[in-house]
Amino acid sequence: MTETTKGVAAMILACTVWGLSGIFYKLLAHIPPEQVLSHRVLWSAVFFACVLALQGRLALLTTVLSEWRQVRVLMLATAMISLNWFIFITSVQIGRATEASLGYYIFPLVSVVLGRLIFAERLSPSQGLAIALASLAVVVLTYGLGVAPWIALVIGCSFAIYGVVKKGLDIGPVVSVTAEVLLLLPIALVVIVLTGGGGFQGNALDAGFLMLSGPLTGMPLILFSYAARRVALGSVGVLQYINPTLQALVATLIFGELFTQWHSMAFALIWGAVIIFSLGALHRSRQEVRQARAAAKATNA
Repeated sequence: MTETTKGVAAMILACTVWGLSGIFYKLLAHIPPEQVLSHRVLWSAVFFACVLALQGRLALLTTVLSEWRQVRVLMLATAMISLNWFIFITSVQIGRATEASLGYYIFPLVSVVLGRLIFAERLSPSQGLAIALASLAVVVLTYGLGVAPWIALVIGCSFAIYGVVKKGLDIGPVVSVTAEVLLLLPIALVVIVLTGGGGFQGNALDAGFLMLSGPLTGMPLILFSYAARRVALGSVGVLQYINPTLQALVATLIFGELFTQWHSMAFALIWGAVIIFSLGALHRSRQEVRQARAAAKATNA
């Protein structure tokens, strides 16, 4: 099996776990979302600390957290990812997982917009058209439902901002996420203590599920990191859409959430945007590979 094949397999597995994670959090719907989030932070911190300890990289956390510039950036990243996790958990519990999946569809497009606004990155025609279609989808859903899809917008924007913030950090994904959950850990522990264990004392099954939220958060990230180093960027972008697709299927087929004609219209527009965006990304990825090969040949000539 080639390294690229291994990377694709890891990417598919990571996105599948993310896509089906709504089922897991639905099983904890009887526990308030702030308690579930607090335990997710706690057990994620334990999981990532164990991973870094096994890798002999635990000391890196001291270096990262001792630099105030990096800590400030990490604090913003922590705020965005905790908001993203909280809204997703809440959306599953209140029967709005369909809307949450829409947020993960639009987040790459929001990232492109932020790249244009913050880093002055150029928009390709395919990116511009995809963003226009996604914006139209939000307008259609807002008009049809009579209210803006705030869950989708918050999830999409928070995750996109998180990505922009992480772009300014020159540290590995596992180390940075460990630092983020450690920064959030004091608040999580306060919530757990003030809520009498945060659902942990309900029964052994609940306790087991809450502890499992750590590996469930950590393993896909490690798989994603493994894949990102072995798979072309354009392919990574396309494979990422496995996650929201599975989320939408789980919401409608398993949770039985209402899927109106307005949802159908909005998702049709979003899928049009996804196809255009993905084809553009694959085309750019192939161009970059050809240019790299041409440059290598010229160097060796």
